[in-house]
Amino acid sequence: MLPITRFPGSVAGRSTSVVHNSMVYTVSTADTYELDMRKQTTEALANLDKQLAQAGTDKSRLLSVIVYITDMALKPQMNEIWDQWVDMKNPPQRACIGAALEEGDLIEIVATASTKD
Repeated sequence: MLPITRFPGSVAGRSTSVVHNSMVYTVSTADTYELDMRKQTTEALANLDKQLAQAGTDKSRLLSVIVYITDMALKPQMNEIWDQWVDMKNPPQRACIGAALEEGDLIEIVATASTKD
């Protein structure tokens, strides 16, 4: 049986990332809710970088990303920051979905990555 590694989050009952069988599953948000979309996206992607590194991988090994956004009219602002951040040589499959998020959150990023090439 392959082990499951869970990296504990700051909220009880939630992990920041889970690794199983060379696959990383993680969810990232901004730490500060008083930010606009550009700043929340920048912070959420920086947190995603940290979570991937903690799990032994990086954005070049992202396979799939789902971005949940509270206001789809703000998607162009998110895309601007995304395009600066993403590894254009290894872009993941990505979907953006309008959603009701926790109060203050404008964006939530759900990612799946591999720890191996």
